Amino acid sequence: MQMNRRTFVSMAAAGAASTFFLGTAAAQPAPKARNVVLVHGLFADGSCWSEVITRLQSAGLNATAVQNPLTTLPEAVASAERVLARQDGPTVLVGHSFSGMIVTEAGMHPNVSALVYVAARAPDAGEDYTALAKTYPTPPASAGIVFDGDEGRLSEAAFLRDFAGDLPEAKAKILYAVQQPFQKALLTGKTTHAAWRSKPSFYAVSTEDRTINPDLERFMAKRMGAKTIEVKASHLSLISHPDEIAQLILEAAG
Repeated sequence: MQMNRRTFVSMAAAGAASTFFLGTAAAQPAPKARNVVLVHGLFADGSCWSEVITRLQSAGLNATAVQNPLTTLPEAVASAERVLARQDGPTVLVGHSFSGMIVTEAGMHPNVSALVYVAARAPDAGEDYTALAKTYPTPPASAGIVFDGDEGRLSEAAFLRDFAGDLPEAKAKILYAVQQPFQKALLTGKTTHAAWRSKPSFYAVSTEDRTINPDLERFMAKRMGAKTIEVKASHLSLISHPDEIAQLILEAAG
């Protein structure tokens, strides 16, 4: 079948519009949601979301913190997907730090209506995050990671100074005492999907972050077209500035 020029131009324009939509889907309004699933990163456990959860519950939302196993990326994603499957409708998926990898992959779940990244990794599909991070100055916390065989954790000095630097020392020491070690294999995983390409996305940059470079956070937020806020906080803005983080999640929930 022959195709005249007008038909060809019309089809090409439609294709271009479709491509443009896929690239800007993150900027679309988020559907209303009453559920929030929160995922923690390295050097932490699900209790790190306690201050945020209190505020979400007061606003009438159903909040659940995933206990991330920190073993391999597929196992971590599976743990989040099991919690997502239990939700009874549209759900905001929130990740801090390393768990941005989990949010990026598990965010493809049909229950997920919006994504929120809190000082978090936000790779593209198949992207080598370590290589991306190396294009920015190395943050100080990296030097504080210590290993016992394949099990990694953050030293106390690095935890207090570079991870939880804006928290009272007594509070930071409690968090250090309950940090969950991670397996080396976790750091080798790559995402196979990038949910932020098709789901509305939000990002909270920590301007005083010494665990992920703040300029890298800004780059990832801009690349995904996320609604972005900047919080004058350490890597643990979810604890030192829970009002701002909870408000961003409420916005994502519509």
